[in-house]
Amino acid sequence: MERWAGRVALVTGASAGIGASLARRLVAHGMLVVGAARSLERVQAIAEELKGQPGSLIPMKCDLTKDDQVLDMFARIKQELGGVDVCINNAGMAVYKSLLEGTPEDWRKMLDLNVVALCLCTREAVASMKERGVDGHIIHINSILGHRVIPLSNIHYYGGTKQMVTALTEALRQELRQANSNIRISSISPASVETEFAMRAGLSAEEARKFYQERSNLQADDVTDSLIHALSAPPHVQVHDIMLRNIKSIN
Repeated sequence: MERWAGRVALVTGASAGIGASLARRLVAHGMLVVGAARSLERVQAIAEELKGQPGSLIPMKCDLTKDDQVLDMFARIKQELGGVDVCINNAGMAVYKSLLEGTPEDWRKMLDLNVVALCLCTREAVASMKERGVDGHIIHINSILGHRVIPLSNIHYYGGTKQMVTALTEALRQELRQANSNIRISSISPASVETEFAMRAGLSAEEARKFYQERSNLQADDVTDSLIHALSAPPHVQVHDIMLRNIKSIN
């Protein structure tokens, strides 16, 4: 990780869960981490907590489903920090409804954040890297649902968006290779991770507690460990996809 010290990493969805874990670890490794989230106050609290670390966390308020806000964020990063060297597309959401119960509004929300925002951030990050001649790294926080369909109907559409992320990861690898670029692309695909995700998907605190109690979960730091592995691999090594599950997990 030494070669990334002082470099700029963008982490989307940095206010909690996996994003907050990633921000803390990258700052500890000396990176300048732009923590993007709608909940700016929570990222600011983490930034205060991390003062005195080798790197620093720079909070930026951004609704990733608003294209103009994403473009403004990248413009600000360019102006203030030079550009993005590592882009971690972590932000994502689910609405716990089956395909037969879901609404177009639910589907568009998930598609806009899980796929469209991911693609826009990726496009802008790659453009920033190419402009400065940086062999950077794009990392998607995917899901094990991006590789299989499980019999849990209320996450089928969410899983469909993650299947797209799996396809887009390989598609970007091919495009970067065709462009003779040394920019790397990786995907991290965990099974159930115990975070605030279930509550944000619409479960009550009690329902979320039960949801996680019934499963063998990973923790956010487990995902961060794997991301650090992919990021710290030698420059000629591309860790394409890491699939993670708790050793006791059924799915």
